[in-house]
Amino acid sequence: MVEVPLGEGTVSVALPDSAVTVAEPAGGEAIDVSAAAQRAVADPEGPRLAERVDPGDDVAVVVTDVTRATPDDALLDALLAELERGGVDRSSVRVVLGLGLHRPMTDAETRAALGEHAALAENHDPERTVETGTVEGCPVEIYEPVAAADTVVSTGMVEPHQYAGFSGGAKTVVIGAGGESQIRYTHGPELLSQDGVRLGRIEANPFREFVDRAGDLVGVDFCLNVTHGPAGMLGASAGDPRAVVANLAATAQDALAVEVEEGYDAVIAGVGAPKDANLYQTTRGATYVILGAHNPLRAGGRLVTPARLTEGAGEGTGEQRCYEWLSTADSADALYEEMREGYEPGAQRAFVVAQALRDHEVWVTDSEAPGVVEDCLLSAADSVEAAIEPGSEVLVVPDALNTLLV
Repeated sequence: MVEVPLGEGTVSVALPDSAVTVAEPAGGEAIDVSAAAQRAVADPEGPRLAERVDPGDDVAVVVTDVTRATPDDALLDALLAELERGGVDRSSVRVVLGLGLHRPMTDAETRAALGEHAALAENHDPERTVETGTVEGCPVEIYEPVAAADTVVSTGMVEPHQYAGFSGGAKTVVIGAGGESQIRYTHGPELLSQDGVRLGRIEANPFREFVDRAGDLVGVDFCLNVTHGPAGMLGASAGDPRAVVANLAATAQDALAVEVEEGYDAVIAGVGAPKDANLYQTTRGATYVILGAHNPLRAGGRLVTPARLTEGAGEGTGEQRCYEWLSTADSADALYEEMREGYEPGAQRAFVVAQALRDHEVWVTDSEAPGVVEDCLLSAADSVEAAIEPGSEVLVVPDALNTLLV
């Protein structure tokens, strides 16, 4: 019997007729987030934030949205205290929820994420952006209040990311508070098809390089990021975005890497809340395993993920574009070839799902929206057991989004 994440809890999976291996990363040691954030802000990479601002500055702090389990309330505590130390009053700080093309956060979600700081927050609006310049010929559009701020600060979660290698750093601003221009460019087939764009890789990664250069252009002055693993939050780092990502990526690599063999008939990839609320986010479990550094599945093997799918396909612009591509496709091969010609921002998840489906079946179990699953070239089942053939060699990855298979 193994436990796999499902929503806020877990589901028990019993496979007595199968040979089961569990991929458990070392996990690292949990930290006290508030204390670690305060230490990081007091001893950052580069000058302290208080030294980078002037009294009376208007400051925009871009934070992560509901799709990332970042402790933004604690991070804002540390950042606001440091800004006050530099002479910036709380009334001069605007907190922007970095949505990218995801749906707006509700008032209840904002209060749960930001606590006493929720009153400072507003949802990013991708329709209200201004061009700040170009990188690699791509116009970089940023949410107008962020572009107008004297100082731009961000929070972030440095965790394995399908394209950026690891998320966090300038990405929270460039993508989270960005317009369709750079989201289209960074998530388009030309960039995503390049070899260096890979889960767990930040060096010589064209996606990460673009984000960092765009962050320089926008003026992402300072970030406070954390990283996490099975044990909880593992580290915090603050200061110059590139150095922060490098620091926390190294921490994450040590905690999350697991060596695995090849040739498994099935992989059970756990996702859990908040990612398993919709199909768009849930499919990360499949693509992180299949398109990661080391795919442990045999040819024709299947990937199985239990997910609640309380929001079905997902409500944001990106989620709906992804659903439209997947639900109208005749086959994974045809979809992949068609999407290589281009697509709108948000639909990139359909592109990488199609890439994964060319070689493997993907099953979603235990969901509230099996019809949505079946519409999208995937298979649905009531339980994980129903999706696994008896006698299979099975690899269980309980935390697929935070495990690096090597």
